[in-house]
Amino acid sequence: MTVTKETKSLDMPWENEYGYSQAVKVGDTIYLSGQVSHDDNGNVIGHGDMEAQMRQSYANVKKVLAMYGANMENIVDEILFVTDMDTAFAAAVKCRQEIFSGTPVVASTIVQIQRLAFPQLMIEIKCTAKI
Repeated sequence: MTVTKETKSLDMPWENEYGYSQAVKVGDTIYLSGQVSHDDNGNVIGHGDMEAQMRQSYANVKKVLAMYGANMENIVDEILFVTDMDTAFAAAVKCRQEIFSGTPVVASTIVQIQRLAFPQLMIEIKCTAKI
């Protein structure tokens, strides 16, 4: 069976270097690669600031979803990979209702890890969405 995949890119240099897409849509499901805290030029935003990095990572989630005509309400599952659980939990409590325009209706997992792809990153958010 052939699977039809519709991919999207943010044109970051590491997409080609590592060899992946920011998202892949199969049928009515969008699988987002982990989104991190970078701007349109690939510069890390919010050095040492978990809340700023969380907000920027979610902004990148929103940007990728919009490429498919989707939004945050289409997210059904998310995994947050963080380097500091206490700081991440405090940041999430502070900003997730704003990010999701109310109480998030999403299956969510948060996992503390030792490190992300770039040492200055504190959070990476991976999502699955249905449209």
